[in-house]
Amino acid sequence: MSRTFLYARVSTSNQFTENQLQEVKSAGFDVQASRVVEETISGSIAAKERPGFQKLLDRMESGDVLIVTKLDRLGRNAMDVRATVEHLDSSGIRVHCLALGGVDLTSAAGKMTMQVLGAVAEFERDLLIERTQAGLSRAKTEGKKLGRPEATSTTAAVQRLKAKDMTQLQTAIELGMGIATIKRHWNKGTTEA
Repeated sequence: MSRTFLYARVSTSNQFTENQLQEVKSAGFDVQASRVVEETISGSIAAKERPGFQKLLDRMESGDVLIVTKLDRLGRNAMDVRATVEHLDSSGIRVHCLALGGVDLTSAAGKMTMQVLGAVAEFERDLLIERTQAGLSRAKTEGKKLGRPEATSTTAAVQRLKAKDMTQLQTAIELGMGIATIKRHWNKGTTEA
């Protein structure tokens, strides 16, 4: 006999899962309280790395149904959501997403929906890359310096202590910086004139 589970996730402690629980009830799903997994964790964390989601996976069996209110509850991006749904499908677990009309994402129609969403996400990612590259190219042609700004005050401080015949280690301790930072700035004053 199939059991129904709900995964309700919010990103911060000042957010609450009550709206997700109410949405599921309004959609006609009756989920026992013991089968509701609520988690407060950033959506930027992959589903497989979330403690609450892992507990959920440990409890679910083939034939069970997992309900989420929106796809972003399942993963950080389209690729993560797709991998999560495929993993659940391979375990015999059906996944229903209320935001997509309650469609079972493991069904033929659901798989098609996931492919379309994946294609749209890939398209958006490609557009973002194109815009970023175009912006970098434009900045270069305008003569703008790209990357992290030069830490001239650090270089000056290192050079001042070097001129006092302090060692790199003594300089690092004096300035409260790591030795790698000191080494990066150690010869800058002598090579640039």
